[in-house]
Amino acid sequence: MNVMSDLKAPGWARAAQIGLGALAIILSITILAFPGAVLVSIILIVGILLLIVGIESVISGIFVKSRSRMASIGLGILVIILSLIVIAFPTGVGIFLLILIGIVLFIDGISRLVHGFGDKERRGWSRGFRIGVGALEVVLGILIMVSPGFGASFVGFIIAIAVLIVGIQMVVAGITGRRMRMLPTSGRS
Repeated sequence: MNVMSDLKAPGWARAAQIGLGALAIILSITILAFPGAVLVSIILIVGILLLIVGIESVISGIFVKSRSRMASIGLGILVIILSLIVIAFPTGVGIFLLILIGIVLFIDGISRLVHGFGDKERRGWSRGFRIGVGALEVVLGILIMVSPGFGASFVGFIIAIAVLIVGIQMVVAGITGRRMRMLPTSGRS
């Protein structure tokens, strides 16, 4: 059996929580000020990570003896080329991805609406919720397809709110100085 125990966190851990939480809050405010930059930054980071993955794949294909080494080299080169395109044109890639997301939201929204209106067996809040979510997806999908800038700002806004909430939680945890731990108990109950 486990028992919850409330332990005092060490001073350095509390200071780290407060400092990192404050940093997260500042980052969230920056994201709110420049929400479109978030998407481009994420795309650049993903592009750099894919470049590293592609290089590793080529190196593995060259030095590791296996039947699939030519595929590893070839696909690694393809990943390198595509990652360089992503790094060179992060805004264009972002717009392309946002338009794809808009199309997916639109299609899924239509599907939910058709299913919601067509399903005569379900009544009440479940059916209404399906129709409401479908309508929301259709509206968001159209907004994102018509204005990818709206989509980038929306993504940035959602990320900023999430980072702000995490930052506030970290600061509160650091100020209160308490953390919960599960401690095993000896013996049987």
